[in-house]
Amino acid sequence: MLAPTTESAAPGATPIVLTRRRINTIFGALLAGMLMAALDQTIVSTAMPTIVGDLGGVSHMAWMTTAYLLATTLVMPIYGKFGDLWGRRTLFLVAIGLFTVASIGAALAPDFAWLVVWRGVQGLGGGGLMILSQAIIADIVPARERARYMGPIGALFGLSAVAGPLVGGFFTDHPALGWEWAFWINVPVGLVVLAIGWFALTLPRKRSTTPVDYAGILALSATTTSLILFTDFGGRDGWGSWQALLLLATFAASAAAFVAVELRAAEPIIPMSLFRNRTFVVATALGMAVGLGMFSAIAFMPTFLQMSSGLSAANSGLLMLPMTAGIIVTIQGSASFIAKTGRYKIFTVAGVLVIMAAMIWLTTLSGDTSLWTIGTMFFALGAGLGLIMQNVVLAAQNAVPAGQIGTATSTNNYFREVGATLGVAIFGTLFTSRLADNLGSALAGNAEQAVQAGITSPDTLVPAAVQVAGAELKAAIVDAYANSLAPVFWYLVPILGVAFLLSLILKEIPLSEFAGMVARGEAVNSDEEPAAPSAPVTVEKVVLLEDRDDDAREAPVHA
Repeated sequence: MLAPTTESAAPGATPIVLTRRRINTIFGALLAGMLMAALDQTIVSTAMPTIVGDLGGVSHMAWMTTAYLLATTLVMPIYGKFGDLWGRRTLFLVAIGLFTVASIGAALAPDFAWLVVWRGVQGLGGGGLMILSQAIIADIVPARERARYMGPIGALFGLSAVAGPLVGGFFTDHPALGWEWAFWINVPVGLVVLAIGWFALTLPRKRSTTPVDYAGILALSATTTSLILFTDFGGRDGWGSWQALLLLATFAASAAAFVAVELRAAEPIIPMSLFRNRTFVVATALGMAVGLGMFSAIAFMPTFLQMSSGLSAANSGLLMLPMTAGIIVTIQGSASFIAKTGRYKIFTVAGVLVIMAAMIWLTTLSGDTSLWTIGTMFFALGAGLGLIMQNVVLAAQNAVPAGQIGTATSTNNYFREVGATLGVAIFGTLFTSRLADNLGSALAGNAEQAVQAGITSPDTLVPAAVQVAGAELKAAIVDAYANSLAPVFWYLVPILGVAFLLSLILKEIPLSEFAGMVARGEAVNSDEEPAAPSAPVTVEKVVLLEDRDDDAREAPVHA
């Protein structure tokens, strides 16, 4: 068992005073940053069929999402670790700047390849916004009270899920604007968020003389990239192709190198000690499994709705409203219960079961499925997501010492995003490969109508062309999308079965009563601004205690 310790601020240093007003101001700045990143993902979702059709990239559609997720995944551990070492304010502003500049590049992209590149750069900024926001909330709000902040966050993502597709659909359908405005809209929003963050984020700045773990960053980047590319090449050229086998070997070698580097690094990007914490490991594995199943399902639903149901981009976005309702209802309800009782495990179990049921239901999708039925499916997906995702992060943060909040948050999110990226890559490969064959057959069987509708190949197919096609060709295209997408959902069910088992063995640790900054001696809770101290400020310190079965528990030690 680790001995209880206390920690003092540096002599003469004035800790930040966490008044309720300051907490709310910081939280507002974080919401603005998260809104920008979340809005961009949903705006692009409804514009995607038109974008890839205009730029000739239908058969590579998955890379629109994969590039963003891959870049986001790569930088998450870096933002988390650097935030623990140097403070999170400057990193948050840098992330906003990267996201805004990349939006300009995406709007001006001359072809599909450049669009994918700029989507990747957007991911470099978006990953920072998500990770730093979660870590900062853990810095200023105790775990027991943190659940109350899940409601506004859930409402924010719910708003994005509705507003994003609507705005993206409006831009796509409006002849005077076009899909480019799905990216241009980020520029004024980004500038506003940058200004809010500059003035509102009053956070401690740190100095660290520890060398940066460049070798770990390089090895982690190689590991992640080779894994994602392996799934892409494997699904496209065959899992036994020389490209796939080379990437698999690269993944194995770089993963082994990463572990070796991290075991020797002074300040590793992902400390191997985290994986001796069973509660953290189970929470992280659970998030990864759910991310793989859930987000891969969501990524291509707007495309299915536009093509198979004949909806416009704007109307397909409206069908995200039931998902939003599901997220808000379950997050609000679970947050209130957690704040009162400190119990959260029950929601992770229920969330996985709801998502699994919704996934099985989605396998019945067809071109004849009513919009009411699809809306109910979306509500179930949102309800499951609201029950589990935030609680998985909460469990991971609560299982580690306060000094590792950023690293634990980023590592948990990293593996969730690895799951999501793998899911989108594998799901997208299965979907698009089946779709290319089915569309090729549909066009070949209705060649005359295809020529009349201006459809020369599957890669240039856009929703507008489908709607002006003859009845036989339109029916054939609708069937091609339905028969390509719905059966693939069955591949996700076993993964969610693993997630259910993980939710059952997740150990529920009592939630900490102390904010991260308070536990580290960087802040105090008070309704009044104190005078500058003349002696070191001693605060309550949260330390890690190891009980007999090696599971970590957090316990307050009073100075």
